[in-house]
Amino acid sequence: MKEIYVVEDHDVIRSGVVQYLELSGYSAKGFALIQDARKAICEKTPDLIIQDVMVPDGDGFMFIKEIKKEYPELPVIFLTARVEESDRILGFELGCDDYITKPFSPKELVLRVAALFRRVDSSSSEKSDIVTFSDDNHELIIDSLQHQLTIDGEEIILTAAEWRIVSYLSSNAGVLITRSQILEECFDYSFESYERVVDTHIKNIRAKLKSGNWIETVRGYGYRFTGKKV
Repeated sequence: MKEIYVVEDHDVIRSGVVQYLELSGYSAKGFALIQDARKAICEKTPDLIIQDVMVPDGDGFMFIKEIKKEYPELPVIFLTARVEESDRILGFELGCDDYITKPFSPKELVLRVAALFRRVDSSSSEKSDIVTFSDDNHELIIDSLQHQLTIDGEEIILTAAEWRIVSYLSSNAGVLITRSQILEECFDYSFESYERVVDTHIKNIRAKLKSGNWIETVRGYGYRFTGKKV
């Protein structure tokens, strides 16, 4: 059974989300404070964190930034009243897998959770497939089963969302991929307002893949993985 931690200081919202998740077949625990959630994560890592941003004892964004340093592949959904596009972009820059604004539909939340777990489980069940790419100066190796990416022997740590994007682009090396295709294949939604989220993830990925020019931007259209399979 998937275990979900819900960090939300509003008692009614927190208990409602926990109840709805449990009725949908998940194990869920609620926390009003970041310090309690941090302690619980240290004792047992959940399968997903649903995180409010404005919490009495801290900033949800900064808490997730801290958690992602130690658990980069831990899925995160922000559930917040912060509706500005800049806040949503910041959430994705920090490595969240989804961003849901209040007021929200509990049914939609559960559907988003289910979609996220489908992506994670599908990725985890991939066959062991180690693929090597080259850009003439550097060597990039992707191990699908271990979720491991190295460049010239150095391991690059990616978030779960970044891994899905790199995996999708590299499996279509040389093919021009639109932002909407990346949203549909890697995030299960295709809202136009979320296309900037793709750009944010690509920027973060490029910063991590600092050796070589692996992802080409095709202005006004999308991206192309330029590594050549060895």
